[in-house]
Amino acid sequence: MKKSATKTRDQGASQQKTRSNDRFKSYLDNHKRVARESWLRLLRNPISNLMTWLVIGIALSLPGGLYIALGNLESISEHWDGDARISLFAQQSIAEEDLRKLIKKLQLRSDVASVSYISPTEALNNFQRQSGFGNVLENLTNNPLPAVLVISPQIQRGEAVEALFNELKAMPQIDQAILDLEWVQRLHKIMKLGQRFTITLAFLLSVGVLLVIGNTIRLAIENRRDEIIIVKLVGGTNAFVRRPFLYTGLWYGFGGGVMAWLIIMFALQALSKPVAELAGLYQSQFQLQGLGIADSLLLWFASSLLGLTGAWLAASHHIAKIEPR
Repeated sequence: MKKSATKTRDQGASQQKTRSNDRFKSYLDNHKRVARESWLRLLRNPISNLMTWLVIGIALSLPGGLYIALGNLESISEHWDGDARISLFAQQSIAEEDLRKLIKKLQLRSDVASVSYISPTEALNNFQRQSGFGNVLENLTNNPLPAVLVISPQIQRGEAVEALFNELKAMPQIDQAILDLEWVQRLHKIMKLGQRFTITLAFLLSVGVLLVIGNTIRLAIENRRDEIIIVKLVGGTNAFVRRPFLYTGLWYGFGGGVMAWLIIMFALQALSKPVAELAGLYQSQFQLQGLGIADSLLLWFASSLLGLTGAWLAASHHIAKIEPR
C-alpha cells in the first residue's frame, strides 16, 4: 500500500510538472507568434510605418548628436595645447643651483606634466620685444625680473589644478604664483551646461516619442475594436488583448532607434572629412568619434523601452474601456 501511494504521488507530481512545462512552453510560443505577427502587420503598411520610424528617429537623434558632440569636445580638451598653466616667480635671492634642484624636484612629481624654465635674461628680452620700451629698458643697470617656472599640470580638472596651485605657491623658494585657470573653468561650465541641456532635451523628446507611439497604438486599437470585443466575448483577458499592441510599440521603438542610429552615422560621415581638414590646419590628427558598440546598444535598448512604455500606457488605458455590450 505504501509503495502504491508513493508511486501515485510521484506520478501526480510528474504530471503537474509536465502541465507546468506545457503551459510555460505555450506561453512562450504565444509570445513568439504575437511578436512575429505584429512585425508582419507593420510591414503590410511600410510607407506609413516608415514615416513613424523617421519621426521617432529624428527625435532621438537630436540628443544623441549632442551627446556625441560633448564627447568629442571633451576629447579635444584633453589634447588641447591651451592647457592650464601655473607660473611660479622665484625669489630673486635664490641661487642658480637651488633653482635647478627645485626644477628637478617638480619634474619628478606625478601631478606635473612638464616644467618650463624662463631665465631672468630671457624674460627681460621677451618683455623688451613685446612692450615696445626696448630703448628705455636697455638703460637699466639691474634686471628687475625674476626667474619663472611655467608648470603644466598632469590633470586638467579645475579642482586638481587649484589644489596643485595652492601647494606650489606655498613653497619657500616661490615669491609669487599665478594660475591661468579661467579658460578651464569656462570650458567645464560650458560642458556642464551642455550636459544639462542634453538631458533636458532628451527628456522632452522622450515624452514626445511616448505621445507619438501612444497615439499610434490608440489608432491601432480603434481599428481593431470589433476584434477586441470578440476576443473578450470568448474569455480573453485585458493582458491577452494588450499583448500584440505591446509588441507593436516595441517594434516602433526599436525601428525608431535604428533610424536614429542611421541619421547620426550619416551626419558623422558627412562631417568627418571637413572636421579632419580643419584639424589638419592646426597640425592635429583629431577625428570625429561616433557611437561605439555599447552606445549603439544603449540607444536601441532605450528606444525599444520607450516604445514598449508608450504602447503599455496607451493600450492599458484604451483596452480597459472596450467591453462587450
